[in-house]
Amino acid sequence: MRRALALIACCAVVLTAAPARASSPAFVSSPALGSSPPFVKEATASGSGGAVSTVDADATRAALDILRQGGNAVDAAVAAAATLGVTEPFSCGIGGGGFMVIYRAKDRKVTTIDSRETAPAAMRPDSFLSNGAPLAFADARYSGLSAGVPGTVRGWAKALREYGTMPLGRVLVPGIATAAGGFTVDQTFADQTAPNVPWFDDITSTRALYLDADGTPRDVGSRLRNPDLARTYATLAVFGAESFYRGPIADAMVAAATAPPLAPDADHVWRPGLIATSDLRGYQAVERAPTRIGFRGLDIYSMGPPSSGGSTVGGILNTVEALGQPASREELLHRFIEASRYAYADRNAYLGDPSYVDVPLTGLLSQGYADTRAALIGPTAAASPVPPGDPYPFEGRTAPGPAATAETAAPPLSSTTHLTVSDKWGNVVAYTFTIESTGGNGIVVPGYGFLLNNELTDFNFDSLTHPNRVEPGKRPRSSISPTIVLRDGKPALALGSPGGATIITTVAQILLDRYVLGTPLPDAVAAPRLSQRNTASTQVEAAVLTSPEAAALQARGQRLTAGAEIGAATAIEFGRNGRVTAVAEPVRRGGGSAAVVRR
Repeated sequence: MRRALALIACCAVVLTAAPARASSPAFVSSPALGSSPPFVKEATASGSGGAVSTVDADATRAALDILRQGGNAVDAAVAAAATLGVTEPFSCGIGGGGFMVIYRAKDRKVTTIDSRETAPAAMRPDSFLSNGAPLAFADARYSGLSAGVPGTVRGWAKALREYGTMPLGRVLVPGIATAAGGFTVDQTFADQTAPNVPWFDDITSTRALYLDADGTPRDVGSRLRNPDLARTYATLAVFGAESFYRGPIADAMVAAATAPPLAPDADHVWRPGLIATSDLRGYQAVERAPTRIGFRGLDIYSMGPPSSGGSTVGGILNTVEALGQPASREELLHRFIEASRYAYADRNAYLGDPSYVDVPLTGLLSQGYADTRAALIGPTAAASPVPPGDPYPFEGRTAPGPAATAETAAPPLSSTTHLTVSDKWGNVVAYTFTIESTGGNGIVVPGYGFLLNNELTDFNFDSLTHPNRVEPGKRPRSSISPTIVLRDGKPALALGSPGGATIITTVAQILLDRYVLGTPLPDAVAAPRLSQRNTASTQVEAAVLTSPEAAALQARGQRLTAGAEIGAATAIEFGRNGRVTAVAEPVRRGGGSAAVVRR
């Protein structure tokens, strides 16, 4: 209680020490905030007492500090997430949503929290159509129309209430400090800003926060402070999560989405959104059962619908397992590509919000169904798009109708972030959250310092009949795949990744490398990646084309097309006697940050 009162007193000083702006509590930085010593970033760390892996050193330090103060994995995960909302604002933040998988050591229970965004009540299946034709992706994205009702704050509050030990206000302190004190702009941040410049320049609040006076990205090495976001976090710290969903913050979100704050020289059309204050008041984060498959003596838990992550990762693993132990890495990669091809056909046909769609999840996760998909895989590549299968008999029923037509065009890749945390008691969190595309919908909420999401472009907005079509109140299908692996009821591995639709293949590839080939986890995370999503060509990182397996895969008819880096995974592996190894990307997205409480 004394600690809670001290926190409230600290935030009260923060909220009243500077002049107030319209309907917004004021904030000034305190010398006590942001004064921690520099944190050394490394990709792999081993030790005990808990571990953290994120894409950012500030976020990892925030989580580690909470663990050292006696917080558990859930407390630390929220602290890291709030800090990432400052330092990785183009990938995540309180203007978006996500999915959290939690392992609770005391009862060996795995559960999940769904804080996915929802479509406003006024949204309709044809909302993204213009003159009967679907909007171009950029026209749909950079608009108020693409913004779903944010779920992140309610997700944090639910996770802390049900499974944490600290109040929201306490775990927000590192995020407040980082927003007030600022962070150093690196090359990755500048590179993420650059493609957004033409649209960021249209929005007065976004331009002021993320562009220099000459309209270019913030200089690498400069200090970026976000006092508006510090104020917003301080408001949540004192008044709780509810203050995000009603009152001045909610009103400002609605205003920003329905009437984007355009600069006089804006040179794009920004369509108004449909979010209403009633949508925000009514939003709820939902606790859901995880997906589960058995794989080589392990239990693999992940996220169920409305995410397609757990079912599709599970389908890939089950299909590869049905084919037996591969003779070589090249053979495993061929099987992985083909299993992904068929699993994505099923994902595209059947997955959607379970409150709106009859998802045959039991069938999709069954080994019997995977055996039928494995029977289609031969020594050479299939021609995509392959059709979906029929999983309904594997849950004892007949298909209610024909499967949806498989998608043939890969949607634009989106960004996200993932963090993995464990504590000294054995609790584990794998958490992926997002604002969808890098930079979300491009609209910073004026006075509050956070970007809105463009999650509604995750709907199949070119279809009025697809299971993932736009509907009021619906959660768009996701690919997010936070995953926890248990051996004999105890954690063996936890992992996840950003990367839009490539999240699924990133998680599956790491698991196959680790458990089929026995690749050490740091090497499995660093390995060059492939992503086949039922398209004619498999997207690969450039290093795949120079690998020993490339020629053999191409000889099998696999078309490999090099593109951008795929994913940015974080993971924790659990050994004997409480030893843990935290692993982050060594290079991708500028390299991640892994740490342990004790070496």
